[in-house]
Amino acid sequence: MKSAEQKAKYPAIWISDVHLGYKDCRADYLLDFLSAVETDVLYLVGDIIDLWSMKRQFYWHPSHYQVLNCIQQKAANGTRVIYIPGNHDETFRNYINQTLFGIEVHQQYIHVTQANKRFLLVHGDDFDSATRYNKIISIAGDAGYDLLLFLNRWSNKIRKLFGGNYWSLASWIKARVHKAREAINAFEDAAIHEAKKQNVDGIICGHIHHPKIKVCDGIVYCNDGDWIENCTALVEQADGKIELLHWSDTHTVLDSADISNISSPLMSNDDAKPKKSAA
Repeated sequence: MKSAEQKAKYPAIWISDVHLGYKDCRADYLLDFLSAVETDVLYLVGDIIDLWSMKRQFYWHPSHYQVLNCIQQKAANGTRVIYIPGNHDETFRNYINQTLFGIEVHQQYIHVTQANKRFLLVHGDDFDSATRYNKIISIAGDAGYDLLLFLNRWSNKIRKLFGGNYWSLASWIKARVHKAREAINAFEDAAIHEAKKQNVDGIICGHIHHPKIKVCDGIVYCNDGDWIENCTALVEQADGKIELLHWSDTHTVLDSADISNISSPLMSNDDAKPKKSAA
């Protein structure tokens, strides 16, 4: 554990799609990340615990408990922790607008950055209808994803034997499959549309395991990625700049957005209040 003097400090951090309880969760890298940072607000943007996977086959590595304990300790030590349940941990949506063990639970939330920009926070499964072509493709996609993660797991074991760093084979393959790219683009378009609808400057989500920052039609789209394939998180700097970090054997800033010059929509009187789920 790093000392407080060594830790990077951020006004806000976003992580999602950790999938604790799933064998391919990279809890080791996440623990290293959480021990290296401090933040005023830690946002858990869904699929932190993979209840779906645990119903199929129970799996719980000791490091998965350590992740939960680390988050709980941050909450106990003064970090505000806001949890937006996803589809894999949707059971916790029964506790919307309540506080569990010092952690606030919301359906969605508005974060106001240090640059006074308003970001809508959602997990992203509300946008599934924009990316599903038919049931057959959906089923094939699930089976194909399991195969991708199998290949990802073994390719990195081999890379480690030869002294290589962690690298996401799964993401590399997905980026080259036409249907996958098409689905990702459709998801991003749906998220940007929702941000416009809710009159905010940007949107932060997870769900599709595709980390990215981009600006489209004056809306900042941010996806914090996951801790299965990519090991990524979003962080806000003191000036309001948002960065996308990769955290495995190597630590890299993948992308960033200086949002201070982006024109803001008209501000509402409720700009910092949690909002109900999108229709």
